[in-house]
Amino acid sequence: MGLYLSADENDAELVRRCLAGDGEAFRPLVERYQGVLFNVAYRMVHDREEARDLAQGAFVKAYEKLGTYDPAYQFFSWIYRILVNDTLNLLKRSRPGRPLDDASDAAAAGGPHEALEAREARRAVREALMSLSVADREVVVLRHFADLSYGEMAAALAIPEKTVKSRLYSARQRLAGALGPRGSL
Repeated sequence: MGLYLSADENDAELVRRCLAGDGEAFRPLVERYQGVLFNVAYRMVHDREEARDLAQGAFVKAYEKLGTYDPAYQFFSWIYRILVNDTLNLLKRSRPGRPLDDASDAAAAGGPHEALEAREARRAVREALMSLSVADREVVVLRHFADLSYGEMAAALAIPEKTVKSRLYSARQRLAGALGPRGSL
C-alpha cells in the first residue's frame, strides 16, 4: 500500500501551497487520508461518531499548525501522530469498559444462524482488540485494518521497522490469546 510513501512529494507541495495562501490545496490531503484516519480512530475507540470527530479534529489541528510541519518527514506520519495523541487523550478520559457499538453490524449473507455467527465473531474480535493495550491495539489496527506496510507503520510510529515487527508479533499473540480457540491471525 505505497499510497502514503509515494504521495510524500505531492503532500509536501500541497502543504507548501497551503502555506502560500492556497486553502484549497489542503482538500487533496483530506481526501487522501480521511479514510485511513477514520478507520484507525474507529478501531481504537469503536464509536463511529467519536472516530469521525477524531479524524476531523486531526485535520483541523493539522491545518492550524501547518507551519510546524517539517517536509523532511512524511505528512501522513505527522497527521497520524496528531490523531493518535487525540485518541489516546480521549481513551484516558473515557470510562473503562464502556459498551462496544454493535449497532453497525450488518446481517451476514445466508440465514439467521450465519448472521448470528458473523455478528458474534465480529463482537469477539472487537472485545479482544479492546482488551489489548493501546500500543498493541495500535500496531494491529495499522497492519490489519489500515493495511499499512511495515515501513509505513515504522514511519507513522517513529520506531524502527524491526520494532514494529516485534510489537506486531507480540500483539498478535496476545490477541490470539484473548480470542481463545477462535484466534489465529
